[in-house]
Amino acid sequence: MKPENIKQLWDSLWQEYINRVSYARTYQEMIIAAGGTVANDHIAFRSLRLGMNTNIGQFNLGIKIFEPILNFMGYEQAGEYFFPDTHLYARHYKHPEQEKYDLPKLFISELIIAELPDEIAALISKTVNDGKFDYLTQLSTYNQQLNDFELNLEPKKIFTCPWQTPYLSVIEKVNQVSQYGAWVLLHGYAVNHFTGYINRQNTSKYPDIEITSRELANLGIPMKAEIEGSVHVGLRQTATHAVSEPVTVIDDKSGEEIQIPWTYAYYELAQRYMVEIEPEKRELFDAFLGQNAQQLFEMTKK
Repeated sequence: MKPENIKQLWDSLWQEYINRVSYARTYQEMIIAAGGTVANDHIAFRSLRLGMNTNIGQFNLGIKIFEPILNFMGYEQAGEYFFPDTHLYARHYKHPEQEKYDLPKLFISELIIAELPDEIAALISKTVNDGKFDYLTQLSTYNQQLNDFELNLEPKKIFTCPWQTPYLSVIEKVNQVSQYGAWVLLHGYAVNHFTGYINRQNTSKYPDIEITSRELANLGIPMKAEIEGSVHVGLRQTATHAVSEPVTVIDDKSGEEIQIPWTYAYYELAQRYMVEIEPEKRELFDAFLGQNAQQLFEMTKK
């Protein structure tokens, strides 16, 4: 897939995201008003490590669901991260022409369903069992020789929620064990967050993550109290709070669809620094820190 087409795909997701996450739109307006540049360090997605039987055989709803798409776009795995306390696993991916075409990294995580209590795992499995996965299963069997014309990725068919509307009681029970799991049942593969790249803001008015975060707070945006990481490890991150929006669930008593408020996404900020990789050799840190990520996972806690 041509890099310029990849960029168009992410731009289309960005437009949808800022319509839902007003904090990100405020950031964009703030940086542009200062004559700066809005660039995204990475985009994050969530998923469920859970095998499903489909018409093409066993099909996994976790990170593997993204692999055909990533392969087609040319993204390559660049790191992996383990979060045993919350039963999560994640990988990050980079495009080989990331710098040339200003392409964001991707941070994709999955909830390991087999590690959850049996009752919770069963509730999740039952909810996603009748999902509409036709488009995703088609992508999983694509011929890697197909060109852009033959395989036209449709973001709205990929980065969405493909399973049935969950019952309110299911969301409440799953949320007690895994807020991540409840989030995925409600939002599916929708963007979890974009990340403003401080290094690329190119404006003296907002030279670092502290000043940028402080100004967003001054504009009335609720911000995470801490900035995670440090200059010495090469990465510092913070975020807005998650926005709340109406989500559809099924009322257990009436069997009808109702709407309740729930967290959707936050907007992250990241600043990267040079680190020594060997004596007298320094490079810009371009990976992620597991401890930072764990803190940011909690931003969607209900």
